[in-house]
Amino acid sequence: MERIAYDEFLSVFRSSKRAWHLELRDTYNVESEDEPFARFLSGESDSYDWLDEWLRVIREATVNGIAVERLRVVTVPHSDYTRWGLLIASYNVQVGEDIRYLPRDAASGVEFPVEDCWLFDDNRLILSVFSEDGRTGGFARVVDSDLVAEYRLIRDQVWPLAIPYAQYISRPS
Repeated sequence: MERIAYDEFLSVFRSSKRAWHLELRDTYNVESEDEPFARFLSGESDSYDWLDEWLRVIREATVNGIAVERLRVVTVPHSDYTRWGLLIASYNVQVGEDIRYLPRDAASGVEFPVEDCWLFDDNRLILSVFSEDGRTGGFARVVDSDLVAEYRLIRDQVWPLAIPYAQYISRPS
């Protein structure tokens, strides 16, 4: 596993045909989200301009034919963070990202790996690595073909089970 910078992550992202993102945590504690998440919790409005750069990346990718997919494995009832993520996801979906949700209880028997990841095409794996407290994160390239195959198998197993965003948010709570 080799740590890589954000620019290198973007380079891999932009050179792929399919970018599949797996998120396994119910709560993230990333410092850059502190203020927007606090606004959400207090019921304040948000311009979401802090999302602009990432939304540009997604829009550029999808316009260039890259399938951008995200699977969120979630616990029901939802954490505050998951509820906030559902709100934010609408912006990602608007720019072409396919976001799906898989309730944890619907994934019983699935042996998920430890780390979140980005699987590019079928052969390039970048882990989303977080500190133990979730405050800091980064990316790590994986060159272990067995681990790449494990994440690919998980993707192929759970992606068809996951519920597309529009359907998921219209379900009764």
